[in-house]
Amino acid sequence: MIKKLLAWTSILLFVAFSIYPMLYVLGVSLRGDNAFQSQSLEIITATSTVQNFVDLFTKTDFLVWLKNSLVISVLTTILGVAFAATSAYALSRFQFRGRNMMLFSLLATQMFPPTMLILPFYIILSKLQLIDNFLGLLLIYSSTALPFCVWQMKAYYDTIPKELEEAAVLDGCSRWLTFYKIILPVSAPALVITALFSFMASWSEYVVAAVVLQDPQLYTLPLGLRSFQASMATQWGLYAAGALIVSIPVLILFMSISRYLVSGLTIGSVKG
Repeated sequence: MIKKLLAWTSILLFVAFSIYPMLYVLGVSLRGDNAFQSQSLEIITATSTVQNFVDLFTKTDFLVWLKNSLVISVLTTILGVAFAATSAYALSRFQFRGRNMMLFSLLATQMFPPTMLILPFYIILSKLQLIDNFLGLLLIYSSTALPFCVWQMKAYYDTIPKELEEAAVLDGCSRWLTFYKIILPVSAPALVITALFSFMASWSEYVVAAVVLQDPQLYTLPLGLRSFQASMATQWGLYAAGALIVSIPVLILFMSISRYLVSGLTIGSVKG
């Protein structure tokens, strides 16, 4: 009984410790005095207002930034899933010259942080005339997220019995039809993890976007929210309101795919 009480107490303390910062941001977004710090612990007060949310949608380019982020994140996710699913299948099922070197190269890229690659990326994009262009940002996001996605998918494919494919081939299925009809449905948890990682890699990224994008009409959400911060003052109310809205798509995404997360992250780690 005491152990159960201690366990529940620890869980409740952890939940409170995790939720309070989000509630505090909510309180900042509802203030009308543009203050970030307060002596009171109250989240909603008698002077709370939703004016910051109204101003966010009517007096800023927030909807433009939201559209830009959605376009880039969705395209990055589609490319990440498509390339990772097919290339990982080839690395898992076929033996060819240079296969081990390719796997090692993909793994080696994870040792370098994306910020270290900003200069070479910028040089390449400038020569391709893709600076201040969604395509240039899409190429960077896809290329930096792809190595992890390939390894994740390959590890999952390795756990799928080859007998499933052999039985499909005996039934007259081609290699592509076997992959499409048999392997992909079985790999749904890993595909979800790959899609989630690709989406998150682009949705909240700031540093690379700040280098590639310079036109305010092309800003993504992180760049747009950063514009609320100036050298002399920061629009904390708008900043907090925008931060809350930005977190909603991610929250919905996690809730909708939560049943795939555990299996997708653990089954693929059995072999690899």
